[in-house]
Amino acid sequence: MRRDVIVFDIETVVDADSARRILRLPELSDFEARDALSDYFLERTDGRNDFPRQPFHRVVAISYGHLIREPGEEGNELVIRRLASGGDKNSSEKELLEGFFHLIETRSPQLVSFNGRGFDMPVLKYRAMAHGLSSPRWFKEGDKWNNYESRYSHDYHCDLLELLSDFGASARCSMDEVAAVFNVPGKLETAGDNVREMFESGQIDAIRNYCETDVLSTMLIFLRHQLFSGAISDGAYARAILGIRNYLEVESESHPHLCEYIQVWDQTDH
Repeated sequence: MRRDVIVFDIETVVDADSARRILRLPELSDFEARDALSDYFLERTDGRNDFPRQPFHRVVAISYGHLIREPGEEGNELVIRRLASGGDKNSSEKELLEGFFHLIETRSPQLVSFNGRGFDMPVLKYRAMAHGLSSPRWFKEGDKWNNYESRYSHDYHCDLLELLSDFGASARCSMDEVAAVFNVPGKLETAGDNVREMFESGQIDAIRNYCETDVLSTMLIFLRHQLFSGAISDGAYARAILGIRNYLEVESESHPHLCEYIQVWDQTDH
């Protein structure tokens, strides 16, 4: 098992430049281009879906929770080291992508996501290539069966949506649905549908904060699966949860969105 565990999530908006190019309409404003691309995909899917395909998503936030897997008396322990978002509110998409793939190159962590194989990682790879970036270790790490590209190897990328649905054998539930069943916080007041409006009004910090709360919920679901699978003991699970609570309480003094998360957690944890 990998020592470093990176629980991650991304937030995106339609890349207006790519939209103008595919539509052959260079005169469109960013706002018009995003609307027009939705119409384009609605037409291509015979009215079924206006959601743009992965290459057309511009990354505006990448948030992560860094856990360390350490040996303990009862087996593995998972200890939180950091919850953060890459770069800052002024970082370019290229800078955010460089930071993410730098983690791969330097730490080769286990990635944990919710629908990361279906959305987040395809977006990150497409956008990295669009910017001419390189990540050799992504393709060289591991072996034939266990590597970042292998769908069924969760040692390198644990996509909880895939894992919990037995890779599509059962219904794929949303993170919010799973969180409700597991009695942990799901979506707070913000949802993915709000990101475009927030981006266009310059609320980048709010997007980053929202992304971090999604990472926290993904982390709590991941820990529940680690307990169920026997990867950690009851005691290690309890210590991991306590460690996250303690971390959030300290960080919430300067990060109000974490204080809100704790309040919601307190309300659900009964």
